[in-house]
Amino acid sequence: MAVSGALAVLLAVAAMTIPAPYVIESPGPAINTIGQLDGKDIITVSGHESFPTTSGTLDLTTVHMTGGLPDSQISFGEALVSWLTPSHTVYPAELIYAPGTSQEAVNNENSAAMTGSQDNATAAALTALGIKYQSNLAVATVIGDGASAGILKPDDVLLTIDGRAIKDLQVIQDALAEGKGAAVELAVRRDGADMTVSVVPKMGPEGKYLLGVALQSVFKFPFEVNFALDNIGGPSAGMMFALGIMDKLTPGDLTGGKPFAGTGTIDPDGNVGAIGGIAQKMVGAQKAGAKYFLAPGANCQDVIGHIPNGLEVIKVNTLKEAYDTVSGIGAGTAGMKLPRCE
Repeated sequence: MAVSGALAVLLAVAAMTIPAPYVIESPGPAINTIGQLDGKDIITVSGHESFPTTSGTLDLTTVHMTGGLPDSQISFGEALVSWLTPSHTVYPAELIYAPGTSQEAVNNENSAAMTGSQDNATAAALTALGIKYQSNLAVATVIGDGASAGILKPDDVLLTIDGRAIKDLQVIQDALAEGKGAAVELAVRRDGADMTVSVVPKMGPEGKYLLGVALQSVFKFPFEVNFALDNIGGPSAGMMFALGIMDKLTPGDLTGGKPFAGTGTIDPDGNVGAIGGIAQKMVGAQKAGAKYFLAPGANCQDVIGHIPNGLEVIKVNTLKEAYDTVSGIGAGTAGMKLPRCE
């Protein structure tokens, strides 16, 4: 019996230490977008007047993702501890990562998403402030068996379609619908040189004609906005970056010296989108000392029932709503009605 008991203990210990196919999501650090990190301003502006921030915070919030990758695994013991930790969430690895995904691939994807988020944040902030900039659609990827395979290339900037200036995606969609499958002439800028190509669109699964490409916005701003932030990826800091940029470009302290945090993607038009891990981000915000938290309206279902004590969560759907909320609270507007997740 003693030997059997010892073996049982050894097997239990071994079972708790072998790799487990799970991912742990836990609160990450909160970083003040209008503050400094390692002695450097998080946001700096060159070529345009900017103003220093003397007080208050506009914290972007983060999550730690641990495990689920060949080069980043957790044990069953760690998974068990996280199951018992209220601020942690444990997911089956296949819900988060495709089989065979490496940490390097995840880092590269997160880095690209962060760069896109910063560009969108700059565009949204300048749009809100009425500052003009140039925006174009460019090819992000070409579908292997799509209509543009072998014709268009990644980073091609789309200028016109059948002579119409491409101001947005709707121009392309209208031209394809009107052409009913006929070839379209695209003026593109490739490696700095303008050229014209012909593409015969293909019918997609929803009955619409498609070019067979994924597009992305590319911007040319009238001045530089730089971000001193490494080792953090993903698109969810977009809204807080945009608020930080607006604070930098306008006199006075937007926050009125009060501690804000938040999360949410942003598009160039200022629409705030849903993100993951908001329960963990609210915990991280509270630990960092935030009193007010800006949450995307689309995340309300995940907010309800998970708000830490002492944190006031305000629902926002646009950059304007977020800006008005921060400036209103910062100015101490009495009786200000704040939308909640209900």
